[in-house]
Order: sequence, then structure tokens, then C-alpha cells
Amino acid sequence: MYVLAHLSDPHLGPMPRPQPRELMGKRAIGYVNWRRNRHKVHRIDVLARILHDLQDHKPDHVACTGDLVNIALPSEFSVARVFLDHLGKPHDVSLVPGNHDFYVKQAAQYFGAHWGDFMRGDHGAPGEFPYLRRRGPLAIIGLSSAVPTPPFMATGELGPEQCERLSETLLTLQREKLFRVLLIHHPPESKPNHRFKRLVDADSFRAVLKARGADLVLHGHDHVHSMLMLDGPRGQIPAVGVPSASSFGGESDPAAYNLFRIDRAGAGWRVEAVTRGFRINAEGPVVEIAKRVIVGS
Repeated sequence: MYVLAHLSDPHLGPMPRPQPRELMGKRAIGYVNWRRNRHKVHRIDVLARILHDLQDHKPDHVACTGDLVNIALPSEFSVARVFLDHLGKPHDVSLVPGNHDFYVKQAAQYFGAHWGDFMRGDHGAPGEFPYLRRRGPLAIIGLSSAVPTPPFMATGELGPEQCERLSETLLTLQREKLFRVLLIHHPPESKPNHRFKRLVDADSFRAVLKARGADLVLHGHDHVHSMLMLDGPRGQIPAVGVPSASSFGGESDPAAYNLFRIDRAGAGWRVEAVTRGFRINAEGPVVEIAKRVIVGS
């Protein structure tokens, strides 16, 4: 059995004190939003207990699907690197960026410099997407849907080149008997009222999966528990979302993470998903919320 943990959207606080010159354009709006509301929801004490529980379960690998920072201040990225080091070594932790990590155009240089080791494929440079990592029976493919957007927008985009490289990677993996896990920040299908935070080329992404296949898609972004089934060439592919790992209060689901217990089952796979998080209050224990088989029987 191989155990893969998935968490997302920690939105690490407290917010470092920005320089006045850093609060231009979209950052100014995000900073006001953090000071008014978001700092009450994204709690470092909640995140610390989620991480402690995750580490107690000793997963073989950890996937984090972005939004480590809030408004992409340069000082936020070094703090987030400490968080990543706490999760594990770069070999054992796979990261993809979220829209808050690419809040403004200049942010790319910061997350590449500070987090590149966690976004490096086995045979590629850090920050090249999609990246491919082979870990045990898994082929982990990291995608970047993070793009800078105008104020009040949180959309993501893969772009045609990344979709083409994904198709080529999945085609290559068809010759290997590996469990293919895709990591992406934005969900592959959004609700109608999420127009301003959707993956704009989700149709192209799903078309690649339908043609080439995969075994599991993991995402964050919406801060809620979710699972939908995507079409593949030989059956359906579960796409699983998870709440923010630091959230409690507000309209989103309480903080949680998922453990995927992945086993070979004859010529296929069996995957049991275990959700652990908070139920009633943030002072209570982190507990098992749900357990279900999502692949196989």
C-alpha cells in the first residue's frame, strides 16, 4: 500500500507587514480583504494541528495544491518555504502553485526561487510544467493553472502548450504500469456561479483526460470537500477537492486533508480515500470525517 496525503490552500498567516510601495493595484485590495475578514478564517493554530495529525499518519508522499501565500508579497514566500520544509523533503512533497501564489506578475520569480525544489520533475528544471515525478507505484504530474489576473478575478488557465505537453506525458505513461495522479490548483469543472474563479480552459483539460486517461486528479481552490467523476478512455476518473488546511469559520468547509491508500488490485487499482479534519469547533480534535473507496471495489 502506498499512502498519498493531499492538502491545499493554507493561506499562511500572519501577513508580513508590507512596504507601502508593495501595496499597488490588486495587492492593495487583497490586503484590505485579509485585514477585514480572511485573517479570522485562516488560522495558524488550526493549520498546526492539521499538520501534526497528517505527520502522525506518516504518508509516503504529500501533495499540496497551492495558495500558500495571500497577496504574493516577497516576504511571504520565505515563510512559505519554512512551511514546505516542515511538510517534508522536496523529494517527498510535490507542490503546484495557486492563483494567490501568482497574485501579481512579478510573483513568478519568488515562488520559483523559494519553492522550485518542490516543483521539480525527475528530469526537468524547477518550475517547468507539467512536471513528472515517479514515486513508488505513482506517476505524479504537477500542472500550473496559476496566472496573474485583474482585481476581483481568481481564474486559472493551463494554456495550449501545457495541455499538449500533458497529453504527451500521459501517452508516454500508458506504457508504464503506474498510478497516474494529476495535481492542479483549480477544479476541472466549476459551478455556474464561479465564473470569476474558474479554470477558463477546463474543456481542453478534460478533453486531454478523456483521450489519454489518468487515475486521480487532486485540486483545491474552492475550500470545500468535493468529488466529481471525469470521463476517461476506459472509465471514469475521480477528481477530488479539499478545503483549506487552515480554515475555520466563514462560508467554507472546516479545515481538512485527505489520505489516499493506493493498492494494486489485479490488473487495476484500489484506492481508499480517508478524510480527516475538524467537525464542530476548532478547539476539538482532528478526527476521521469520512472513508470511502473511490477506485476499484
